[in-house]
Amino acid sequence: MADNLRALFSSNDPSAFDVAEAFTDRNHQWAVVAAALEEHLRRVAGGSIDVEDLEAPRTNVIVFHGVGGIGKSTLLRKIEAALTAAEHRPEQWGAPTWTDRVLPIRIDLSRAASTGSDFERVILTIRLALAGALHRTVPSFDVALRHYWEHVHPGEPLDEYVRRSGLAGRFANLLPGQLQAGVGEVAAALALPGLVGSAAGQLTTALVSALRERQERARALAGATRTAALLEATPDLEALSYYPHLLAWDLDQLPAKKRLTPVVLLDTFEDTADRHRDFERLLQRLVWLLPNAFFVIGGRSRLQWADPALHGQLDWTGPTAWPGLAAAPSSLTVPQPRAASSGARQFLIGDLSPEDCEAHLARRLVQDGQPLIAADIRAAITARSHGLPLHLDLAVSRFLEIRRTGRTPTAADFDCTFPALLARTLSDLTPEERHLLRSVSLLDAFDLELATRTAGLTQQALARRLVERPLVTENPYALWPYHLHRAIRSAVRDDEHSDDRWTPADWHQAATRALAALGDQWTKAAALAPSRMLLVACLRQGLRLARDHGLTGLGWLIEAAFVYTDDSVWEPLALAADTEAPDTPADAVAELLTAIARRQREHRQRTADRLTAVLDTGLLPAELTEMALYYRAKAHKDLSQNDAARTGMQQVADADGRLAVKARRALANLARLAGDFPTALAAVPTLGWKGRHHRVLGDIHWSQADTASAVAAFEAGRAEAEQHGAAGERAMMQVRLALAVSFADPARAADELALAHQLLDGLDQRSNTLLAQVVALIKDAGTSDVTTRAESLRTDIEAAGLPFLHRFVELALAFHHAARDEDPDLAATIDRLRTLTATGDFAYFTDIAHFMAGLPLPELSTTRWTRSEDDVRSAWRGLVQARQEHLLAGN
Repeated sequence: MADNLRALFSSNDPSAFDVAEAFTDRNHQWAVVAAALEEHLRRVAGGSIDVEDLEAPRTNVIVFHGVGGIGKSTLLRKIEAALTAAEHRPEQWGAPTWTDRVLPIRIDLSRAASTGSDFERVILTIRLALAGALHRTVPSFDVALRHYWEHVHPGEPLDEYVRRSGLAGRFANLLPGQLQAGVGEVAAALALPGLVGSAAGQLTTALVSALRERQERARALAGATRTAALLEATPDLEALSYYPHLLAWDLDQLPAKKRLTPVVLLDTFEDTADRHRDFERLLQRLVWLLPNAFFVIGGRSRLQWADPALHGQLDWTGPTAWPGLAAAPSSLTVPQPRAASSGARQFLIGDLSPEDCEAHLARRLVQDGQPLIAADIRAAITARSHGLPLHLDLAVSRFLEIRRTGRTPTAADFDCTFPALLARTLSDLTPEERHLLRSVSLLDAFDLELATRTAGLTQQALARRLVERPLVTENPYALWPYHLHRAIRSAVRDDEHSDDRWTPADWHQAATRALAALGDQWTKAAALAPSRMLLVACLRQGLRLARDHGLTGLGWLIEAAFVYTDDSVWEPLALAADTEAPDTPADAVAELLTAIARRQREHRQRTADRLTAVLDTGLLPAELTEMALYYRAKAHKDLSQNDAARTGMQQVADADGRLAVKARRALANLARLAGDFPTALAAVPTLGWKGRHHRVLGDIHWSQADTASAVAAFEAGRAEAEQHGAAGERAMMQVRLALAVSFADPARAADELALAHQLLDGLDQRSNTLLAQVVALIKDAGTSDVTTRAESLRTDIEAAGLPFLHRFVELALAFHHAARDEDPDLAATIDRLRTLTATGDFAYFTDIAHFMAGLPLPELSTTRWTRSEDDVRSAWRGLVQARQEHLLAGN
């Protein structure tokens, strides 16, 4: 309603548009309340709640907690309205199944805290609500309350206090009269009518005496076992906190037609927080001593009453006392299966879905039956809000403010955060917690150690306290379990208004600490047991921090970059696009690794261009300059620009750095591609594991139709990769193993290919994935649909920017046509191969196609094999003949 009025008074022409209360569906929360309340009412009606049993566990409370602005107060107001009258219940909420009478009483604890009256105000609010609902006294409680009032507020009439304190409502005038009537009932029961107008103390003394003497009429009015003891106690705030026990007894004694169940909604429970939990302790007594009432609590943090560690600070603690409030084995921020959480009484209010945000904004302001806020603006607000209702309401206010200036709002006007959102977040944080909050806002995700190190702290206690707040979301299954709510994180990072906002130097120092903490975490973990997941996660956060804050200490990032590229897995580093050219070393490193990682998803020419641009900046450290040269040369090779590839690889090899061995392997492969097999073979002994010697050897053997030797080399390479935990290399070896056997043994090739796909799953190796499709063509050579599949594969290869693979497709087709004796198709395939290998690289594929068909070479070949040309010719022709026999056998 307040938002409606704010919008109404934002324009000189309020009739120009309609302001609607756009309550977003909270169906699940209502269902939770309705189910818990129905269960509570059933227990009350069945007599299973003994108001004098102070040891039985309590299940009469349900808690909704969530970050400020998530909609807790709105939800509680809607629950209050829905319980008050059916016409106020949102249409999407189902009708309640109970018929018992309930009395909703919503209490804003922030108001109680601001007045200083706190608990007294809460008690009076409940009694005032009962005055209007019951229209009768609750004798034992009323006598105690009057006794308290005269002791604590001597000479101050209750009705005057009620009016002055802002509690006055339509039933305010009833309470003093009902208290007086209660006194009269007690005086009449004691047969002491002269005490009606006397001081409360005299009546209380008389009632206590009567109860001690077990007078039947006195016990009928105030017969709770502990009534006399409570009335004898000094009537101060401490005693008042136990009077709800008398109220529970009075409510339990009501005639059946008068019975009702109070539903007390305690809003903004976070405002009860203090160092010693004094106010919270009084409120807990209220809940415990009124077991026949039902409580709905809304606050920013989980209610900790089930935590045994609070023993001594609160009266009743631990999971036995509050079974519904006990933390689940996994975090309560992780959605649990509904069937498994039926006994839970504590729920996180999550963000709104994009669909809910859209619906909220569309219904909020309406003009001529249509949403006043345009669709593109609604989409921009929704994206920026990350589902936080407060952000939506603030955006609506901004929309009206812009319209008031005479300008039409645009989507760009809402690419912002709101100071009010940050103010709400920071309001209940200590200065130390605000410092920590700003520190962790630098991180996409964090654990306690990372948060503590980033903030420059020495102890984790502050971080542990922060992660218990709902502005931090927990995923216990993640590498780093905690992350800030995204809308709050954006607001913290964009803060330019708060008094204690950070300077650029503050952010730079915190980013430096964060980068160092990430490096230490990865370095220590790698020394014990290398983790690819941790490596990539640290790189993602570290590169972003270094780039966004212009950090210079890149030491561990350089080492991590080499480890990342070493295994050819290529997980996306997911850095946000930077449209400006690199102007710091951190920018250059981030662009280098992004270009290398994205080469599996971009055309290789784009990769070569990006790497050239990075090299031209001259900003890369020397070691990473070598990396850029190496991967640019690889891109040139994939683009069939082999002269450029040889030049680049020779540069890296001559530098004799960390990638020199890999460069020498690449040069050996380039020699093979040029048809110089002896030179390639001579390089194998110098390569070792780092130079992937088995891969180079296997490629030499399968190209000469030496299947057995190729299989042995690839199997050895796969085993070596497994020994080193190199998943990328293992998958690469498996694809080549399938390639080697695909010509000779289709049945085994099917098994090897299935394993290859399994090993490639989860790896971003585009060229090997496409090569595996070529292997499938070779395996199926001689069958009917090979040419159709080859045409589709050509399209995929072209899109990937991997033209070298076109030669493999044509080689597969040559094998296919030779096996089927399709001479015209084979001749066309050989012509295409000759065109594709005109530069001299892969020219031996044209020779192999002739060998397969038993055709003479049209001219002298430049290929130098490691064995005689006749042996190679015979081996390839033998593979074709074996396939023909396989097909004739009906396979």
